[in-house]
Amino acid sequence: MKQRDPFDFWFAVNNTEIVLLPKRHLETFGATMLHYHLVSELMDTVNQVRVREGRMQAHKPQIITPEAYSQVLLEGFGEAAGRYVEWLREHEKDVRILQYGYRLKQESFSEHLVSDTMDNVIARVKADVEKKNDPNHAVVRGVEDPWDVCLVKLFREVIQHSAESNIRELNSRRMFEDAGGVPLGVRDEIEAAFMAASRNPALIKPLGAKLQKYGLFDLYQDRFFALFKK
Repeated sequence: MKQRDPFDFWFAVNNTEIVLLPKRHLETFGATMLHYHLVSELMDTVNQVRVREGRMQAHKPQIITPEAYSQVLLEGFGEAAGRYVEWLREHEKDVRILQYGYRLKQESFSEHLVSDTMDNVIARVKADVEKKNDPNHAVVRGVEDPWDVCLVKLFREVIQHSAESNIRELNSRRMFEDAGGVPLGVRDEIEAAFMAASRNPALIKPLGAKLQKYGLFDLYQDRFFALFKK
């Protein structure tokens, strides 16, 4: 099997246009369901256009520690999309204050072919979406392969559109405030995880994984092992 070029995601990135960005920013304290239409032209056929429609579920933004920057929630995407996320993580420091996780909702996915020019199909799809007046709907002009990279670029722009509002709302609840070297929002999340694990032993190991992920296991290890012994 032919090996894919490690940097082939740039072809998709550079040929992706966000035609219609969701009007509503991502929820700060809950999940958001994004609806997308991704329009791409078949590589070897003139005036054959594929329209993919589906949903991406954006999880609640999480405040994370520097040690956790190396991790991101990326489910349902391919290898090229993963490499693009790696690049974003290394080069876009301003996005790293919060961790935005998301996954494709495959049960809502559909696609169909249209015999027409790319511009005509884009115009019709955009007009149909605007009629629905759904503030969480997006239209993307992308490529056939790797098409999931186009959705990563969409999500990147949604994050950039949302981050200011998310940070402002978190600041209003003092969630970035330092608490013993750890953001208060992270402290609150860990305390809730300890409480849940004390009631359900099956949650102890996930708690340990969370502490490792945030690079805080040493800080909490006495409490963790005490809980584990119980």
